[in-house]
Amino acid sequence: MILKEVITSAYNHLSKSQQKVAKYLLDSPKDIAVLSASEIGEKAGVSETTVIRFCYALGLSGFTELQKSVREQLLTEKSSLQSYVKAKQPLADDPHLHAKIMNNDCEKISLAIDLINEADFQEMIEAIDSAEEVFITGARTSFAAASWLSFTLGLTRKKVRLIRSDTDDLLHILHSMNDKTSVISISFHRYVKETIKFTEAAKKQGAFIVGITDSALSPLQKSANLLFPIYPAGKSTIDSTPVLFSFLNAIVAGATLKNPSGFKERNHLYDQLYGDYFEPY
Repeated sequence: MILKEVITSAYNHLSKSQQKVAKYLLDSPKDIAVLSASEIGEKAGVSETTVIRFCYALGLSGFTELQKSVREQLLTEKSSLQSYVKAKQPLADDPHLHAKIMNNDCEKISLAIDLINEADFQEMIEAIDSAEEVFITGARTSFAAASWLSFTLGLTRKKVRLIRSDTDDLLHILHSMNDKTSVISISFHRYVKETIKFTEAAKKQGAFIVGITDSALSPLQKSANLLFPIYPAGKSTIDSTPVLFSFLNAIVAGATLKNPSGFKERNHLYDQLYGDYFEPY
C-alpha cells in the first residue's frame, strides 16, 4: 500500500475532521512518526478518536500501523526523477520499449478519466467561455503545458494570456483581475511557490480559479473553485505529462465546441494574417 495514493483516493470520502488529519499527515510526516495519536489530534485540531477513525477509514488496523507506514514511505520518499528511472529500469532490454511506454501512457489516461468529475468539467468550460479574460499560469515542469494551453485556447477565444513571472508585472496583472476573470493554474509535486502564491492572490481579487494538479491535497486546493487532480501524488511528474496534455486537449475541445463562432472568427483572422505576412512554400 502506497499511503499517499490511498489518502488521495479516499480524501473526498473522509469527514471534515478526518480531512484535517489527512492534511496534517502530509504536511508534517515526521510528527506522525514520533507523536502519539492524542498529540496528533491536538495539533490537527481534532480529537484522538478522530485520528483513530481516520486510520480505520484508510483500511489500517490503527494508529500503530499508520506510524509504521509513514516511517517506511513518507520519510524515505524518493524524488520524482528517481521514481521515473526506477519504473523504467525493468524495460531496459525490452525490444518493444516504445510500445510498452506508450501503452502505459494510454492506461494512465484511462485511469485519469475516472478521476475527472463531468459536472466540474462542464462548469470549467462555462467559466472559460464567460470570462472577459483568461490567465494561465504554470512554472518549471508545468510551464510548457501552460504555454501550449495559452496558445491553443487563444485560437478559440480572445484575451487568453500566459503568465510569465520572470518578465510580467504581476502586481499590474493582479490589479486588473475581478470576478469576470478566470485563472487556470497548473502545478504538480513538487509544487512551485510562485504559482501557488499567484493563484492565492488572484483568488483574493475575485477571479474564478481552476486548479490542475496531482492530488486533492495539492496546495492549489485552498484557492481553487474547481480542482482537477488528474494524476496520483507520489508518481513521477514526467509520467504525468501525457495525461496532462490529453486533459488540456479536452479543455480546448470543450471551449471550441462551446463557442464555435469564436473559433471561426479567430481562424479567419489567422488565415488573413498568414496571407498578409507569410509566403507559403
